[in-house]
Amino acid sequence: MRTVGLLGGMSAESTTYYYQAMNRLVRERLGGLHSIQLLMWSVDFAPIAQMQADGDWNRAGEVLAQAAQRLERAGAEAIMIGANTMHLVADQVQAAIGVPLLHICDATADAVKAAGCSRPLLLATRFTMEKPFYRERLGASGVEASIPGEADRERLHAIIYDELCQGVVSTASKAEVLAMIARAGDADSVIFGCTEIGLLLAPDDVSAPVIDTALVHAAAGVDFALG
Repeated sequence: MRTVGLLGGMSAESTTYYYQAMNRLVRERLGGLHSIQLLMWSVDFAPIAQMQADGDWNRAGEVLAQAAQRLERAGAEAIMIGANTMHLVADQVQAAIGVPLLHICDATADAVKAAGCSRPLLLATRFTMEKPFYRERLGASGVEASIPGEADRERLHAIIYDELCQGVVSTASKAEVLAMIARAGDADSVIFGCTEIGLLLAPDDVSAPVIDTALVHAAAGVDFALG
């Protein structure tokens, strides 16, 4: 088994979700007492979140690049960033290391197409929904994502940072997000494009096919580890 390095803590809630998913997948594939061979660097998210809010993406990229280098020196043979938004600095992280970075957008695009879809609704932080890095990478793979309206984007961003990242799961917020999906127009699928959204909604809550980015990214990490 190859060793995967995970940049976590963004947030700690979804990092736990990643760890459980990767170990479950390894156990399902190999059986018995098998588990993922994993190195993790968990950052303090508060300073990172402030850099995001300040638009200081270069500094945020430096923090993750340095952490990725530490994981590589410790023996990681590939790196994963356990957060959609922080893939805004994925190129900066990849340039700092000599091992591959397993990009969450690539795993997501593959999953959308495997579901027979091409026009997903992207639910995520405002950074991920509004900045071009994410939808452009999906588009390069033939996946044309749409996003909710302005008011829904603002509310969803608040739910992610003020609730889910802090371990708060609210039935009222769940109803709000389901209403956002119902307003989605002609989307043929839904991307849980923040790694915390799977803590709030289950695929069965949505009538359209769902791509939970944390789960498909975790599966990509396991594919690498066992490949």
